[in-house]
Amino acid sequence: MRASADCRGPEPGTEMFARYAYAPNALGYCGPPLGATLRDGSREQLRRAATRFSGAWPYLRVLSALTGITDPLDVRLVESYWLGGGAGAAVEPKEFFDKLLAIIGPQAGRYWSHLTPDLAGEAAGNHCFHVFGVYPWTRFLRRGRSDLDEHPLNVLDNCRITWGTVISRAGDDVEVSCRKLVWDGRSLMLSEPTARVLDVWADGYSAVPDVAIGDEVAVHWGRVCGRLLPEQVRSLAASTDRQLTVTSQRLART
Repeated sequence: MRASADCRGPEPGTEMFARYAYAPNALGYCGPPLGATLRDGSREQLRRAATRFSGAWPYLRVLSALTGITDPLDVRLVESYWLGGGAGAAVEPKEFFDKLLAIIGPQAGRYWSHLTPDLAGEAAGNHCFHVFGVYPWTRFLRRGRSDLDEHPLNVLDNCRITWGTVISRAGDDVEVSCRKLVWDGRSLMLSEPTARVLDVWADGYSAVPDVAIGDEVAVHWGRVCGRLLPEQVRSLAASTDRQLTVTSQRLART
């Protein structure tokens, strides 16, 4: 068993995909049952596993087609999908959404009837759009009744990629200063930074076992999934702010 994803070797795009997808997959929220594949699999196993994610894989396919980057698991596309910005930032939203809808629409069926061309104005080729636009959870928020929305809000907050700064470490616990998702009954926004205690290891796996005070990190479903460079933090913050703005506009209309 590998101690961490950092030991996975070359092909940084495949490795990054696995790190960010591991937590929701291990918790049973995203992708097929893969066991330990995302943490221990070979390069070929990881590539096959990525193609089985009905959410992320269509995004990477469409980004590949529209950017001319032939490998959907090229690190430039994987980073752009998880964090926003980068290679996918110049993709025209409506063109992206039309191509994405052509893939996921037939799979979604009548339970995802909200996936219509009207959603194109919110579209972006990144995970943040998937969380707030494609997934149905924002439709469960009750306008003017923020007191009743704890569950959908928690799902949205855990599913989005959060960024934060490690402010302390004690053994295998780290304290991360990060911002929470807030719904005031009319708009989605981020709180002021607060401290959150997270495990470095879970189920014998850590994406960043040597995480240290001062590190900027990404968090997905309560688990640290990687270090972030300053420009990555800026991209993630910008894509999140943009998505919260356009999604809040939709919620105000409905």
